[in-house]
Amino acid sequence: MSEHLIKKVVILGGGTAGWLSAAMLAKTWGRNIAITVVESDEIGTVGVGEATIPPLTKLLTFLGIDENQFLSRVHGTFKLGIEFIDWYAKDHSYIHAFGAPGQPLGILPFYQYWLAQRLRGHNVHLWDYSLTALAAKQNRFGRLKQVPNTSMDGMDYAFHFDAGLMAQFLRIGCENSGVTRIEGKVSGVNLRAEDGFIESLTLQSGQVVEGEMFIDCSGFRGVLIEDALKAGYNNWQHWLPCDRAVALPTTSVGPLKPYTQARAHSAGWQWRIPLQHRVGNGHVFCSQYMSDDEATQILLANVTGENLAEPRILKFVTGRRKESWVKNCLSLGLASGFMEPLESTSIHLVQSGMTRFLRLFPDKRFNPLEIAEYNRQTAHEYELIRDFLVLHYKATTRSDTPFWEYCRTMDIPDTLAHKIDYFRQHGRLLIEEDDLFRDTNWAQVLIGQGIMPGAAAPLAHAIGEDDLTDFMKNLRVILDRTVAGLPDHAAFVQQNCPAVA
Repeated sequence: MSEHLIKKVVILGGGTAGWLSAAMLAKTWGRNIAITVVESDEIGTVGVGEATIPPLTKLLTFLGIDENQFLSRVHGTFKLGIEFIDWYAKDHSYIHAFGAPGQPLGILPFYQYWLAQRLRGHNVHLWDYSLTALAAKQNRFGRLKQVPNTSMDGMDYAFHFDAGLMAQFLRIGCENSGVTRIEGKVSGVNLRAEDGFIESLTLQSGQVVEGEMFIDCSGFRGVLIEDALKAGYNNWQHWLPCDRAVALPTTSVGPLKPYTQARAHSAGWQWRIPLQHRVGNGHVFCSQYMSDDEATQILLANVTGENLAEPRILKFVTGRRKESWVKNCLSLGLASGFMEPLESTSIHLVQSGMTRFLRLFPDKRFNPLEIAEYNRQTAHEYELIRDFLVLHYKATTRSDTPFWEYCRTMDIPDTLAHKIDYFRQHGRLLIEEDDLFRDTNWAQVLIGQGIMPGAAAPLAHAIGEDDLTDFMKNLRVILDRTVAGLPDHAAFVQQNCPAVA
């Protein structure tokens, strides 16, 4: 068996995807595998202000990385959710907050009881019962595992950070763990004549880098997975029509908000990601309905602070590789697919893809059944996330521009249409076990985007109206008191993880 073990893994491309992959490999395999990262300082990364989701906190723990040290090095802040502005309608906003609103009663989630009260005519807002939403809107944050003197969960959170600094941070840790970095550009990919597997990479310097397993983190182009191995690409632009973004960093002004903002514009939307040393801004748009110049002007008119660079245009095609793993090559990050940053899933897809790969780690025989299973699971993960993103565009009342009229009336995947129809009846959700987004995520976005069920689940009426009213009043008192006791977000960052060079 030992003669079949893989001993050499080559990662093409650095950036967040490349160095995160290397870090996870080094942590699991130690020095039993020689890990080489090939990257060029001349090739820029897409890296902008980056927003994440809560699973990254668990990955830091797995890698043995101190959270405060990490945030200091990457100039990070905390994230409690995403505020969506003008998506459902002009002058309407809601927050997709981390963690479940309220407290479950029996076997039903809290939002079902909120729905029952709402349908009875009570003017109650779902996010008034979300600890993270309340804290976010008051710019407060604290590491709170449990609400004091209750059985209620505390706050889930994620991070905002500088993606370029994260790559540097991970690189240092990887090199200290024995990972080898080679500076250079690839001039050729050498395939074995007998089976088409990748044998080595030839660099412009003439150096040949041999490997047994290759991981493609080369970005949109997919130097290995596409140029060399012709994996193919599933284009999802008919459901996710935005295909460009203009990015611009600015100086920080105003309070340090512990949440991302996504503001809809006439043919796309604008992100705002607050870091310690700057704000990451960008305008994601559809080139069919808007020119680069117009998109840039809209962004410039809607940012705060002073510009720290010239606006930069990024082009992309939403979708995924038809096969993320081909022969002895795995693709991760932008080389594997792209579904725009609307719900901050890009880094998570690297994390989950690498976790899946480690569980199915091959030997040099490369069992095609295991490769097929990896590709099946990856495709399903992408499709589930795709449906969640499409929901934001489809569930709108906006018809004020051709772009939003297209989104409002477009056909959507059958899987998403079924979820929406099912929810409309009794607020019930069809959540698959491996869906990244759970019932609380789907419920918040569905409700936030104006899809209201005609009735609550019948079991929600097992509690009398007066008893439920009292319960919700008491819950709000507890949450308000808890949030009032949390530190200001900026003060918490400054005390625990101030930025360092």
